[in-house]
Amino acid sequence: MSDPTSEKPGKPRAEKPVEAVAATNAANAADTVNTVDAIDAMVPVVKVKPQRRLPSFIWAVPIIAALIGIWLVVQSVTSQGPVITITFKSAEGLEAGKTKLRYKDVDVGHVKAIALSPDRKRVLVTAQLIKSASDILATDTRFFIVKPRISGGSVSGLSTLLSGNYISVDVGNAADTTNEFTGLEEPPLINRDTPGREFVLHGAQTGSVNYGSPIFFRHINAGHVTKFQLDRDGKGVTIRVFIDAPYDQYVTEDTRFWHASGVDMQLDANGLRVTTESLTSLIEGGLAFQEHDDALPGGKPAFEGSVFPLFEDREHAMRAPDTKVRNVLMYFPETMRGLSKGAPVDLRGIVIGEVKSLGVEFAENGRLPRFPVEVSLYPDRLKSRVRTGARLPDDDTEAKERSLLDHLIARGLRGQLRSGNLLTGQLYIALDFFPDAAPAKMDWRSDYPVLPTVGGGLGEIQDTVGRIAKKIDKLPFDKISDELVQALGKLNTTLASTEKLVRRLDAEVTPELTSTLKEARGTLNSANALLTEDAPLQQDMRESLKQVAKSARAVANLADMLERHPDALVFGKQKVKP
Repeated sequence: MSDPTSEKPGKPRAEKPVEAVAATNAANAADTVNTVDAIDAMVPVVKVKPQRRLPSFIWAVPIIAALIGIWLVVQSVTSQGPVITITFKSAEGLEAGKTKLRYKDVDVGHVKAIALSPDRKRVLVTAQLIKSASDILATDTRFFIVKPRISGGSVSGLSTLLSGNYISVDVGNAADTTNEFTGLEEPPLINRDTPGREFVLHGAQTGSVNYGSPIFFRHINAGHVTKFQLDRDGKGVTIRVFIDAPYDQYVTEDTRFWHASGVDMQLDANGLRVTTESLTSLIEGGLAFQEHDDALPGGKPAFEGSVFPLFEDREHAMRAPDTKVRNVLMYFPETMRGLSKGAPVDLRGIVIGEVKSLGVEFAENGRLPRFPVEVSLYPDRLKSRVRTGARLPDDDTEAKERSLLDHLIARGLRGQLRSGNLLTGQLYIALDFFPDAAPAKMDWRSDYPVLPTVGGGLGEIQDTVGRIAKKIDKLPFDKISDELVQALGKLNTTLASTEKLVRRLDAEVTPELTSTLKEARGTLNSANALLTEDAPLQQDMRESLKQVAKSARAVANLADMLERHPDALVFGKQKVKP
């Protein structure tokens, strides 16, 4: 059935108004509703109660994962500590995200980023610490890179060959905190929690001392050098040392420090003595300390940071302090070649001073220049040698001191140059008594008193050799040579006569002497033959001795019988009755 509204083929479609179309659609919709209602009225309706559906468990997985992620994020944020910045000269061996920060070998953080400073001279290392390490950021906390190092006789950081470099933390004690630090380029030898104390030494030079050089106490390694620097005036050095516990208790106010590097050789009446602290100090240098030999026992330990002088060697360190100094001048008549500043001045072998300086004085009246030698004398060195109980000279005042010195000079006290070493030609000044010296007095008029001197030592030897050479030069060598020639001629004649005599003895005496020796040998052989055991003479003599023994026994028996029977001489021997 064709739609009455459809267009017929071949004819043009007539346009309908919009209102007509809308009315037609509404009529069709009403018919459709009526038809559905009629069908529903005809078909019976069954009412079914709907079931309650639960949500699926598959949705719990992403929810739990989201909660765990949120919890991890919150925990990561809350467990993170502060972020700090450490400045180093180089980032050698450091890697962002891998290099750890460790305190007592416990990880307390890691390197987060590495960047150059704005001036490109240093490296800025940004590190993230854990929350429990927030209290280690004191202003004096030290950071340093741990890596394999070889310094002197010690090797450190070998564990980093496998694990890699890390930044070590040495926690400070300051109350203030900061987030910016300057790292150390060298690891400190002593951590802040190491038991012991630090002291300061002042000396003329460092010698062979270096960073980390050992310090010995009675040949025991008791500490290290932690720092050394040149003084501001450039006339000395300051060395900081750390003495480990329990050896720090032996550092008292009377303790002396000295250089212990090298070998100390001493040649005395007991022979050659060679001493050294250890092989380590011989190779890399070191220091040593000990109380003064005259220090009282039970000395109070020195405070930390106390300042001590540093001596050249043990001999200088153990000397008594020179509290009293007397400067005098000496003028010597001979050359002073070999005498130098610091040369000893001794009195009968006891060193009581040293040469301070050598000078020259020009005279205005045309006289020859003089060469003064300034000497520092230390009277306390002589007092320390005084035997216990002996009387000390009363020299407390300057007047009494002058009086004592004038008295000694009147008794012959003089200064003299002597050779200290024949190989090197070094000289020293000896104070000794010369009873035959020309009279002299102490000159107290100048700023430095002048002590009289006498010539001696090599000067006297040279003068003696010169006088001997002059005497030898005066000898008549020509006349002596002529007489020597004559003496040699006579000696040749005597030797020729002696040779003739020996030849005559050899020609005449020797044959007779040979014959005599042969006859003596024959006589000795005959005597040996007679004295042999099986010789007839020996046998006859033995038989004779046996007969003499029998006769002696018979005489003994006769004497015994006569003693018992004196009448046997008259009546004869009585017969024994049967």
